[in-house]
Amino acid sequence: MRAYACRKLIPARWLQRFAPGPTDLLRDAVYRRLWLSILISSFGGQVTLLALPLSAAVLLHASPTQMGILTAVEIAPFALFSLPTGVWLDRGRKLPVYVVGELSIALTVATVPLAWWVGWLSMSWLYIVAFVIGSVNTTAGSAAQIVLTQIVPRERLVEAHAKNALASSAAEVAGPGAAGALIKITGAPVALLADAAMLLTSASILRGVAVKETPGTTNAAFGPAMREGLRFVRSHRLLVTMASCVGIWQMCNQAAMVVQILFATRRLGLTERGVGLSYVALGVGTVGASSIGYRVARRFGPGPTLVLGFAVSGAGWLLLAMSPLGALGIAAYAAMLLLYGVGAVFIFINFLSLRQSVTPGPMLGRMTSTMRWLILLPAGPGALLGGWLGEHLGLRAALGFGGTTAVLLAAVAWRLPVIRSVKTLPTLKAEAVTPYSADSPVA
Repeated sequence: MRAYACRKLIPARWLQRFAPGPTDLLRDAVYRRLWLSILISSFGGQVTLLALPLSAAVLLHASPTQMGILTAVEIAPFALFSLPTGVWLDRGRKLPVYVVGELSIALTVATVPLAWWVGWLSMSWLYIVAFVIGSVNTTAGSAAQIVLTQIVPRERLVEAHAKNALASSAAEVAGPGAAGALIKITGAPVALLADAAMLLTSASILRGVAVKETPGTTNAAFGPAMREGLRFVRSHRLLVTMASCVGIWQMCNQAAMVVQILFATRRLGLTERGVGLSYVALGVGTVGASSIGYRVARRFGPGPTLVLGFAVSGAGWLLLAMSPLGALGIAAYAAMLLLYGVGAVFIFINFLSLRQSVTPGPMLGRMTSTMRWLILLPAGPGALLGGWLGEHLGLRAALGFGGTTAVLLAAVAWRLPVIRSVKTLPTLKAEAVTPYSADSPVA
């Protein structure tokens, strides 16, 4: 009887260890709906992450340069539309933009299998799809980041971003293997229908999120209002420094990313399913980093943890660049994805939290769009450079460039007191509570 009782108690105790604490953010019904939406859309995103480049690499036999263009086309809308988007978001409600964005991407990715069925699928079609996805992410992605600040207290932003990253990471563990199997069975284009279905589900959940939004009341004309966002970011040394560092990292990231799948399929001989299974390592890395990211940032500080992310991801790209072919190369590919996952989580949960913690509510839209514009300006050239290096000097050259530059970036960033000294989230200064005006002096 005692043994039976123990068997009954052990599962309950084990489950209690993983139950949210009394003050856990997941106890909040509004945040929980947002988190669930992120989880579902992230599973769909894993399909697109593999299916879109695999359609280009395997079905359309894209060259490294074409893969670079595909990535650059998706990034281009950030450079074109980010700044005006910020003004628009500060003047309206953000949640509807977020919801419409999920619906728009669902419809866009669904056109790929349609084009494949009727024989129209080409690199030009994929370029258009990538541009539309990038355009939607420019607006809806910024709106999503601001919606979080309307749900979660600012002092808990690192925790919230870590939990959001955990939702994405859970999808990255199970998603790639399932996506790879789905792609193997149905083909890469058809698999995108699964992403469309999950995005539609995510949008339906978001519609039920109760967010009290107060649109900005600035009366400035559009042009001066947009300049206010630029002036606000320029006046904060921390924001400018982080934008510069993360922008360089994005250049490295895109240079390495455009050749990763080509290296896996053409040098390591991995099938679509093999690539999907390898990407499980990315999920393992992001889950691990998301689980401990909040504690690491609290122990060492958001600034040092941000720098650590640069170094870890750079080490992953260097590892793959120097790896042999065969079984060791496949292991190195998985290890690279794991290290990239850890590094990316460490970078973004702290980067997002720091920039939101120093920005007053009426400026969040313009700050978010300005920062996204700044960090993604180098990303497009990075993708093109990675494609050029991969085609003319070899795929390893692009990986080596990304890894070496990221490691050097970490070394330089560590020497910058404005980043290294940030051990806690900053709080808004009294003068920052008042929105900037076009005539405000710039520090």
